[in-house]
Amino acid sequence: MTLEIRPLTGPGELDLFNSFDYVLNKEIAGDLTAGRRHPGWLWVAVRDGRVTARAAWWSRPGDEKPMFMDIMDVAPGHVDDGARLIEAATVSAPAFTRFVVPDWRDHPHDWLHVLERSGAKLFVERLRLQWHPGTPVPPHTDRLVFREPHGAGELIGLMERVLDGALDAHSRDELTRMSPRECAESQYHEELLRYPSPREWWRVATLPDGDPVGFVIPAHNGYNPIIAYIGVVPDHRGRGHIDALLAEGTRLLAGQDVPRIRASTDLGNVPMAAAFARAGYAVHEHQVDMTW
Repeated sequence: MTLEIRPLTGPGELDLFNSFDYVLNKEIAGDLTAGRRHPGWLWVAVRDGRVTARAAWWSRPGDEKPMFMDIMDVAPGHVDDGARLIEAATVSAPAFTRFVVPDWRDHPHDWLHVLERSGAKLFVERLRLQWHPGTPVPPHTDRLVFREPHGAGELIGLMERVLDGALDAHSRDELTRMSPRECAESQYHEELLRYPSPREWWRVATLPDGDPVGFVIPAHNGYNPIIAYIGVVPDHRGRGHIDALLAEGTRLLAGQDVPRIRASTDLGNVPMAAAFARAGYAVHEHQVDMTW
């Protein structure tokens, strides 16, 4: 049987690409329209008209190169086709991410075999969480005062302080290549400013005397309302402030009449996972991040 490996010729081939079942299928058409994907970033391996493997890459709108690969599916018995697809594709990225069921480690995965053959290694496993309307939100506390940040400088400074002792694997990895200030500036400009939601949603929390305690960044990422970033500065940790910050961010988004709120944290970030659980966020899936 002849193997053909190629990118899609256009949106008209989406049904071919979506012959595998995966949660991201329903988003691909919208991603193409929004510029988060391009037909040339959607590749298939085809044998006699049947797709035996596929791969896709994703970026933020306007980026010339993809940030990561986020789709890799392989038909049973066709791991070699998947491996050859990755070798043949003229597009690449330094990372891969996939949404999986919580007990994914208990089952074999051909997509994982393909990626490991290409040299990818597990970087971190994350919890993906969801809050539903109707879930109780704690009332306002008089322990903290919430306000908008006093400009980019204040928020970047707080982000820099929060990186001290950070448990997030991606932040810790970035800190091996740049200073805390550079890391905070990169996160601010390359992530926070790119969200299409109002910056008026962002909140800094202070003590009644004005001493900053931390911040929470409610946002919308183009797919869902999210808690994009949350943190408490080191000298105010361990006093329950994370719960008040998370409640404030949740309350603000819930006030927008949203159908859900999404969030995520590293599986190993036990304190943050516990805070989300206390706030009524339930784990709905896990996320596997790999790097080459």
